[in-house]
Amino acid sequence: MKSPLLVERKVREALEEDIGYGDITSQLVVPEDVEAVAEVVAKEAGVLAGVEEAEMAFGLLGAHVIWAMRDGSSIKPGDVVLRARGPARALLAAERTALNFMMRMSGIATATAELVELVKKAGSKARVAATRKTAPGLRFFDKKAVEIGGGDTHRLGLDDCVLIKDNHIAIVGSVAEAVRRAREAISFTKKIEVEVSTPEEALEAARAGADIIMLDNLSPGEVEKALKLLEEAGLRSSVLVEVSGRIGPDNIMDYASKDVDIISSGYLTHSARALDFSMRISSVGGERTARP
Repeated sequence: MKSPLLVERKVREALEEDIGYGDITSQLVVPEDVEAVAEVVAKEAGVLAGVEEAEMAFGLLGAHVIWAMRDGSSIKPGDVVLRARGPARALLAAERTALNFMMRMSGIATATAELVELVKKAGSKARVAATRKTAPGLRFFDKKAVEIGGGDTHRLGLDDCVLIKDNHIAIVGSVAEAVRRAREAISFTKKIEVEVSTPEEALEAARAGADIIMLDNLSPGEVEKALKLLEEAGLRSSVLVEVSGRIGPDNIMDYASKDVDIISSGYLTHSARALDFSMRISSVGGERTARP
């Protein structure tokens, strides 16, 4: 999942938003020719993400990263995760943007890793997937963080795959009709997923030829009933079954204990708490500063 041009554009926009017409404090206080080394330090345990974005933030302003831990690394409080060298003004101007990317992305990666581990503890091989409930303008980074944490990105946008939802069905009239229309027009290389709200609709979707069935906002008991209906009809092996809707760390094991293939959770991107990082200047002009 790589898009260097998108990353650069978004990081540049974030820098422009933060810097505006210039970092007036550094311009008034810090001499222009001062060089320094800065360290980014983890203040919490978790899974590291956003290193590439932080490196780009420093680089776009004329500093450069001289060492960094890799995305996906396990971190603990006090770990130095990145060192950058360059003009002191550049390091200070890039600081907040670099940290913001790392904080949000590491929080999402950490939350994803935690849910993945809970699913494994339940003895399930289900994939933990994200949703489109991402921060506007940050979807690429939110989804990338999910991937770093061991999850699945699911669809990145509306152009990514066919996913027939409740409002499509409300307009068309039935699950079967919606699937028929999609199947007639879509390429054979594309899968068709249908969101259903009852066990009976799950069976209807499978009979209509859906490839993936999303059981949306069903209780664990209703999920079990839907799976039983598919099994009795001889259709369970022909579809992937996804569960979604208000699933988080408190109840994911209830769903993982069922025979589902995918567990998607908006919690990963809309409720994951950011991890805390700080930046400290460790040396100025080749001379080390006193540590706090």
